[in-house]
Amino acid sequence: MCGIVCSISRRDVVPQLIEGLRRLEYRGYDSAGIVVLDPDGELQRVRSLGKVKQLDDQLLETGVAGTIGIGHTRWATHGVPSEANAHPHMADSRVAVVHNGIIENHNELRAALIASGSVFESETDTEVIPHLINRALDKGADLVAAVNQTIDQLDGAYSLGIVVRGDKDRLIGARSGSPLVIGVGRNEYFLASDAAAIIAHTPDLIFLEEGDRAEITLDGITIWDQSGAEVERPIKTSTLVAQALDKGGYRHYMLKEIHQQPEAVADTLEGRLGADQVLEGAFGPDAAAIFDQVKAVQIIACGTSNNAGQVARYWMESLAKIPCQVEIASEFRYRDTVLAADTLLVTISQSGETADTLEGLREAKRRGVKHSLVVCNVPESSLVRESELVLMTHAGPEIGVASTKAFTTQLVALMLLTIVLGRRHGLTVDQEAELVQQLRKLPEEMKAVLDLEKQIEALASEFRDKNHALFLGRGMQFPVAQEGALKLKEISYIHAEAYPAGELKHGPLALVDEEMPVVAVAPNDHLLEKLKSNIHEVQARGGRMFVFADQQVKVEGTDTTVIAVPGSSNHLAAVLYTIPLQLLAYYVAVIKGTDVDQPRNLAKSVTVE
Repeated sequence: MCGIVCSISRRDVVPQLIEGLRRLEYRGYDSAGIVVLDPDGELQRVRSLGKVKQLDDQLLETGVAGTIGIGHTRWATHGVPSEANAHPHMADSRVAVVHNGIIENHNELRAALIASGSVFESETDTEVIPHLINRALDKGADLVAAVNQTIDQLDGAYSLGIVVRGDKDRLIGARSGSPLVIGVGRNEYFLASDAAAIIAHTPDLIFLEEGDRAEITLDGITIWDQSGAEVERPIKTSTLVAQALDKGGYRHYMLKEIHQQPEAVADTLEGRLGADQVLEGAFGPDAAAIFDQVKAVQIIACGTSNNAGQVARYWMESLAKIPCQVEIASEFRYRDTVLAADTLLVTISQSGETADTLEGLREAKRRGVKHSLVVCNVPESSLVRESELVLMTHAGPEIGVASTKAFTTQLVALMLLTIVLGRRHGLTVDQEAELVQQLRKLPEEMKAVLDLEKQIEALASEFRDKNHALFLGRGMQFPVAQEGALKLKEISYIHAEAYPAGELKHGPLALVDEEMPVVAVAPNDHLLEKLKSNIHEVQARGGRMFVFADQQVKVEGTDTTVIAVPGSSNHLAAVLYTIPLQLLAYYVAVIKGTDVDQPRNLAKSVTVE
């Protein structure tokens, strides 16, 4: 999980590389580095431990410059964070490589290279790549052939940017299992793992497909597919705006993105609702015929997206009356699943590049699943390209590692799917009309919930010295509690767990004391009285309760704080009750002084296992 940005230009590329790395820092931030070819064609490498700011400071001291270069910001998978393990990696001061992904057979390759005289400087899997290329060049291969011979020996996932000493006019890229995009500028080209790195310089992008290799010069681009055939890939004009990647006056990206949620939900609904119905054409021209065949749904996703899928399971079964299973993608792909032919496989991913989810889709296809749909935020992503049906969320760029607006827009998209499947399995016209009206009101209700911010900011001080927390919910609020616990642990480093409230007596109640804050989600639904009983269990054992409750709900007891949540306690309450939990996690993290947008050990887009 790293960020790559490369450039070939008629001007100095160092400022472009640093700017691109800053925009990619959400993908990895334990070390960073660049290589540029100087006017004599020599490779000049500068690397630093820590964030891109440390690299930039070093570059100011060195004065390194050049018109072709590669850059990388790293999130460690092999080898501890250190300057020696930072990319780019080199062989014999001749070949330099940046890499996103994992080379699974690197140990065997390293052993063979060492046996034949190669000297390694790092603990990384990546370093085998420049050594293999260098060895092929020594044997007389030209650069493209040397890269192809090297790639043929690699097992795993990779996107690569490669430059060679003395070749100031050529940049090589290759991808398999990890995304890579070429930016087409005026008298310059870019290569990056994410369009965000280069959008400030050009909106014109070429998305390399699985197995593609590319040679980039100032005279143009040549692309070969995985069979070695020369191919053309279309240039697409991105709608991503560079300003959307700024904080916009907020202290952190995460806070900005929390506040963007009403607009993001409205954008996701735009053009998809008729007067009283969901417009099925939003799912694609073939969607109706496919949905007619669907008798069950299998959702696979990771992390926050999996929590969205868990909420959707309640909707699918209670509203659409259709069986729905939800599984973590990393488990699904390695389990002997049994899926009926009339199952719709639904994948959920903010980035569309989540490695386990993408491989889960591919594995399901190998097992004979006919129909697939992806809920995603990135239209050019691998999951979108490889899925039969696509329902895009319109959350816009999400930079904070802890997902917020991606989650709530995923929930809204999944409700749209629930409705169109439900109308085939007993959801009445009147029921659909009511759900559509709830969706229309949702953005304004979300704005009202955001008005709780100051109250929640004050509440966060109660967690200043806590190391553990429990989250409780019942029914579809249990996944909401899971998401709340996930947010708290991600950015405040408080150990937080979520339980169905009915499970308290089956173990978690043993943890409850005055040092264990317990957070409950309590909309005014059919399970409210059951939840109140569980709250009383905590109160009776001296636990400190924090209850986010419907305005009409009364929760009494000592050591209990109740936050009244405005809005309806209908099927979309899961969206509304997510927001105060996001705010709670954010303000607890601020109080604790953690890095809110870039929490330790985590990266935004998980493109490796």
